[in-house]
Amino acid sequence: METLKFDLSKKGGQFKVLNATNGGPWHKRHATDQWRSNFEDYKAARMPYSRNHDSALSGSIYGGPYSHDISMIFPNFDADPTDPASYDFACTDESILVTLDAGTETFFRLGQTIEHQIKKHATLPPKDFHKWAVICEHIIRHYNEGWADGYHLNIQYWEIWNEPDLDPDDSTNKRCWGGTAAEFFELYAIAAKHLKACFPNLKIGGPALANAKPGEKWIQNFLAYMRERDVEIDFFSWHVYLFEPQKMIERAAWIREQLDAHGYTEAESILNEWNYVKNWRDLFCYTIEMIHGAKGGALIGAVIATAQRTSIDMLMYYDTRPSVFNGMFDYYSYRPLHGYYPMYWYGMFYDLSHEIVAENSLDNIYPLCGVDENGKALAMITYYSDDDQAPARSISVDLGQSAEYDVYLMDPDHKGDLVATTSDLSFTLKVHSTLLIKQK
Repeated sequence: METLKFDLSKKGGQFKVLNATNGGPWHKRHATDQWRSNFEDYKAARMPYSRNHDSALSGSIYGGPYSHDISMIFPNFDADPTDPASYDFACTDESILVTLDAGTETFFRLGQTIEHQIKKHATLPPKDFHKWAVICEHIIRHYNEGWADGYHLNIQYWEIWNEPDLDPDDSTNKRCWGGTAAEFFELYAIAAKHLKACFPNLKIGGPALANAKPGEKWIQNFLAYMRERDVEIDFFSWHVYLFEPQKMIERAAWIREQLDAHGYTEAESILNEWNYVKNWRDLFCYTIEMIHGAKGGALIGAVIATAQRTSIDMLMYYDTRPSVFNGMFDYYSYRPLHGYYPMYWYGMFYDLSHEIVAENSLDNIYPLCGVDENGKALAMITYYSDDDQAPARSISVDLGQSAEYDVYLMDPDHKGDLVATTSDLSFTLKVHSTLLIKQK
């Protein structure tokens, strides 16, 4: 039997924001027909932030196509951006307020939903970059300063666009940004400088890169352009889809290296889209099946545990909106799936005072452990491998003390079930399992 050891006296740092997500709760305050809601389960997971990208793809949830995108909030680009009558905030208001009711703040993506249609519309470059920045300014004023019958929500994170690098300049199918890289650099610089001048205390960043891999020149050109023009970057957001946590580790390290090399040493590194993807073509249906089961759930546990000890400052799962990428909630019933439980359990770590780093490592075992101010331990142990035929593993968790623990299990046969109350922390785990060990 393999043993995973912890020394509870060796206290590490604080737990990061690692169970943030894309998409808020599926709940309508204004309607009671066809009642379904995941509001209470969503709230219980204590997800600190919800990014509102792609919300317009979610049918009647989040206001459907009438919310969040600049083209929906400001539907006539020729209108006066200083006139409240030019804006349609209602559906976006509702989505943000419902999400806030669940204890989750909005991470606001200023831009457009991806367009997979043959003809692109709102993802084309704005006609006037300066005017676009002024429109964004007034959206922020609506939510943070009460402008246009608005609110004082103190939304902190404002992200400029999404995946402008997804498709190269010569592509005939540009899904997120219909212009060139040079045009996007100009838009970003204009918008970031304008918004930072208006709101110096808010976090203005982006650009939510799709191809954040080592050696990617787009990133280096972007950072060089912004540095030459003294554009502040409060956070740098990027995406990675993976089937092993190692890919995230490598990209996080390279992103941090690039930020530091270009003088953005204080910029937060935010991975705000990630999920299991084996590939996007012949194994994409397999990918979807895995996301919705124990394998996708175990990957969540493994990625969270891994990210805690990288340069990543925030992790945002893609996603919790109704979609094929949602491994947390069932599309039809809204009930929790396997992936809900590692996210829900991680919310408990926010109550702890310190992380406890494992004294040793075991292949394909991803540990996370901490103690509260009274010294009581909480541990989440994940056994994940991309090999679906990997054998069961017998492991012992040594917390260096004698105590009684409640043990919960997520695996192919369990969805967050309490399986034992015991002082014996010896387990046989199937591949794609996550344990929560909670000291009584």
